[in-house]
Amino acid sequence: MVVLAVAQPDCMPYDVEKNAVRHAEMVLRAEARVVIFPETSLTGYHMDAPAIAVDDPRLGPIVDACAKAGAVALVGAPVEEEGLEYIATLMVDGDGAEVAYRKIHVHSSEERFACGKRPEVIEVDGLRLGLAICRDMGIAQHAEDTAALGIDVYAAGVVHQAAKVAVQEERARRIATDHRVWVAVASFAGPTGGGFEHTAGRSGFWTPSGEPAAQAGSEPGEVVRLVVAASSAGPSAATASARL
Repeated sequence: MVVLAVAQPDCMPYDVEKNAVRHAEMVLRAEARVVIFPETSLTGYHMDAPAIAVDDPRLGPIVDACAKAGAVALVGAPVEEEGLEYIATLMVDGDGAEVAYRKIHVHSSEERFACGKRPEVIEVDGLRLGLAICRDMGIAQHAEDTAALGIDVYAAGVVHQAAKVAVQEERARRIATDHRVWVAVASFAGPTGGGFEHTAGRSGFWTPSGEPAAQAGSEPGEVVRLVVAASSAGPSAATASARL
């Protein structure tokens, strides 16, 4: 049994130090093995935010919270590697942080950033999570290539306008039903940069048959949990919590 959570932190523009503390608080509150956060959750969706190094001491509160909770946090941040910048997912645990995934299908408004080169999967307690960031979900080839690696859960951090919540949910349903996997979406809630003054929130989980299993509201500060049991027939939900 693996407990997953999707979180909607109240994000301060550019303020990595304060945002890391808020991420840490949500990791502890979630009481989950894996906590998934939205796209660029450490900086907000500000395309001029400086890149964050994996050894940045400001990540310390998240590392400490993961150590205390026995958790893995999937956190959104801009990063720089070998002279190129990426929109990335950092995997943080009690030992530190590393870049787990680089967004492949960057938007035209994200021209500062290079495209990631390949899909990525992480494995936690035998559960395989394929990683995605926002626009990746809208590209059918991304889900196909990620699912081909053998996954139980397609886990995405996203930022959407409030008016696009139906698009967010349609993408989750499509990926779930096309590939018979659980879909976890951590969606930004509250105002952020890039013209996203009203974001969608509504983070949640969808079953392999495309049904919503648990879902947050539209306000920041919410966490939703799902308990997943892996079996030879694939993962199945044991319980899905209400909002925390």
